[in-house]
Amino acid sequence: MAETGAAEILTFGCRLNAYESEVMRQHAEAAGLTDTVIVNTCAVTSEAERQARQAIRRARRANPDARIVVTGCAAQIDPEVYAAMDEVDVVLGNTEKLEPARFAALGDTRDHARIQVNDIMSARKTAAHLVEGFDRRARAFIQVQNGCDHRCTFCVIPFGRGNSRSVPIGTIVEQVRTLVANGIAEVVLSGVDMTSYGADLPGRPRAGQMIRRVLANVPELPRLRLSSIDVAEIDDDLMTLIADEPRLMPHLHLSLQAGDDMILKRMKRRHSRAQAIDFCAEARRLRPDIVFGADLIAGFPTETDNMFDRSLALVEECGLTHLHVFPYSPRPETPAARMPQFDRALIKDRAAALRAAGNAALANFLAGEVGRDRDVLIERPGLGRTEQFAEVRLDAKDGDAGQIVTARITSADATGLTGTARRDAA
Repeated sequence: MAETGAAEILTFGCRLNAYESEVMRQHAEAAGLTDTVIVNTCAVTSEAERQARQAIRRARRANPDARIVVTGCAAQIDPEVYAAMDEVDVVLGNTEKLEPARFAALGDTRDHARIQVNDIMSARKTAAHLVEGFDRRARAFIQVQNGCDHRCTFCVIPFGRGNSRSVPIGTIVEQVRTLVANGIAEVVLSGVDMTSYGADLPGRPRAGQMIRRVLANVPELPRLRLSSIDVAEIDDDLMTLIADEPRLMPHLHLSLQAGDDMILKRMKRRHSRAQAIDFCAEARRLRPDIVFGADLIAGFPTETDNMFDRSLALVEECGLTHLHVFPYSPRPETPAARMPQFDRALIKDRAAALRAAGNAALANFLAGEVGRDRDVLIERPGLGRTEQFAEVRLDAKDGDAGQIVTARITSADATGLTGTARRDAA
């Protein structure tokens, strides 16, 4: 178990799940829950679900008398599957997991409904959940948007998250201000489809306007980072911020998925190959030190060798540095699952080729950082991250968690950097 008297939370999947785990941690503490393990699942791939089920069984073996609560996207989509596991006591939906009363009820008695999951499509708002700190770390995620109105043919997440809902700008500003007051140096804005922000709010503010107002109203915030964005939804305000706002970190993670136009069409994506390349070129023109990460899917149904080669070439043509590669995994009830499927060995080989290209690109970027001065956010003694999210190893005496120090990068290897804090920087 976790520390005595505390509920243990096991988190799988995205940054939004990480944020929601912190909300649940606070609710569990307020309810006085003990001897409880909460498993916050992900449904983006079948492997993510397998890992969650494995963790549930492992948690039961380690904690035979504990209450095991399963929640998250996989539990929202298939609650009966998890309720049928002997190890599981309660299944909570993605809306229910953020309600304080659910945790208070769990603390009162073990005699409660085994499945507590409502129709996620009935959710019309994303409630504001204040996370005052993030488990004593230097960086914190906050939720600005939830759900998705798009229906990519490979994706089951809308059925776990519902339709797009946005948090009002004023609430986001207050959350960021509170986090900074509690010592957080970097805030990451997160959502399922963050660049669709605001369409459901009065006045329909865009994501760029929201980000601009956060930075303007919390001048004491040192660093703001964005989670995954969609190049089809970038607005003019956001492009201006990329060019002019040093507190907006020069590291963008793009939801690209593929580099071939026919596959993008069959995925029901809304951008083209040319749009992705043009966006990266323009953002780099505006901010020469910017780097890009990207989600890419290997082995999508009907992807020929030539189509895959265009995805592979996108790593160089967009200048991608940090890749998240997903071997295609058919998700139940999605259109892509009904398409002719490739052999798993071919999918695995294509994923390996994409990862190799990504690793080579990362190593090349890291090598180019040697000799530069970078501002490094210390995450824990001896380890930090640059503005471009590169990991830097420092002397443990070079700074405390949450401190930003200027470091000269002295060497690089395949995965990270080594640096020395500049004593004259102050």
